Amino acid sequence: MVPELIPFLSEEAYVTYKAKIEAALANQLANVGICSRAVASEINLACEKVTAREVYEEEARIKHDIRALVNVIRNKVSEKARPFVHLGATSYDIVDTANALRFKDAMENVVIPDLKKLEKALIEISKIYSSTVQVGRTHGQHAEPVTFGYYLSFHVSRIGKRILAIASATENLTGKFAGAVGVYGPLSLLVKDPEKFEKQLLDSLGLKVSQVSTQVIQPEPMTDLTHFIVSTFSVLANFSRDMRNLQRTEISEISEEFLSKQVGSSTMPQKRNPINFENVESMWKKFMPQMITVYMDQISEHQRDLTNSSSERYLPELVVAFDYAVKRLTRTIWNEKENRPKLTVDISSMKRNIELSKEQMAAEPLYILVAASGHPDAHERVRESVQRSITEGKSFLGELKKDPELRKYFEMLPKEKRRFVENPELYTGIAAEKTLEIAKTWESLLSLD
Repeated sequence: MVPELIPFLSEEAYVTYKAKIEAALANQLANVGICSRAVASEINLACEKVTAREVYEEEARIKHDIRALVNVIRNKVSEKARPFVHLGATSYDIVDTANALRFKDAMENVVIPDLKKLEKALIEISKIYSSTVQVGRTHGQHAEPVTFGYYLSFHVSRIGKRILAIASATENLTGKFAGAVGVYGPLSLLVKDPEKFEKQLLDSLGLKVSQVSTQVIQPEPMTDLTHFIVSTFSVLANFSRDMRNLQRTEISEISEEFLSKQVGSSTMPQKRNPINFENVESMWKKFMPQMITVYMDQISEHQRDLTNSSSERYLPELVVAFDYAVKRLTRTIWNEKENRPKLTVDISSMKRNIELSKEQMAAEPLYILVAASGHPDAHERVRESVQRSITEGKSFLGELKKDPELRKYFEMLPKEKRRFVENPELYTGIAAEKTLEIAKTWESLLSLD
């Protein structure tokens, strides 16, 4: 368990939140004059003293979770207050509302702030390396140059959008107080306007109202939140896989911190494994399929069945694993105490890898420039030339100078254009500028300054 999430997602917290909903119900009953303020205060005090142990002991006796909670609360109040405990509610008025509230609090108080810390770290590193040239890779092959900062800005944008989506989905979580089949039967016996009663009660908790309910709330708000959590987890897994691959011995462009006493293998003393990035992807593999269960939990027959009663109880595990992965990635790439990158970026290895196919990367700018100068079949002419140089192990620029037609067009180009062919490591477009623009955008949108 992530310690910061214990107050929201532990078993003790689950009972605490259900008791909090019972207390809010008592307060609303007092607001409309059904019970006195003194009775509501008595019930509130009792709810604050409820523990998971005593509720589960009572549940073991009577075999019903919410009635067990109600019995525990009733045993802590006077006979005068007992009739008003749980009055007008059904079990899932309490359960669904408690779940919405605890997940909302967990996301707003822990998970979203942790995501913003990761986003801030990525932004800072992207700015540092905004102009650091790195070979771009498509299909696992060298393509054209990018910058390491620009690569990171891709994930800055992805995670930033996910943060906004998670925040919106969190805000849209709903509760209900509509009774056993959603038609406000119990409340309609107690108040003239049960919908107003419901709204005022949920307003006091900071929750929106499910527009229409059965015994349970509409599942889509929680499904949406879970989807955005899982899709963000996928972004983290994608980033982690790339970071792990960049640590391959033959690539060696970045490295995780490796402590002086750290062991990489039980038999190979030389090993330094990318365990942090590997573990994050591994956790994603374990918890991503849980989304399928969440989709299946959208189906409940008629006004209610119990097919989601067990499966939905595992949602806290997903949130905990996700937040742990967020924290772990942040710790892996950023030294918060010293406010600097912890991830080591080997610029010399990036230069070395660029050199491996530097001349071949000149093919694209050459083709574009020659075509723009009027050559009728520039792509094919350049393709033949560069493929021949690869097959024969010869210099592409050397082959270019031997081709009278290509050489003629090349020499017609302005000097400031030719430099991208002669020095293709300069061919990074607007990567550096775009990196800084993306950083500034998300710093502003997420108030990270």
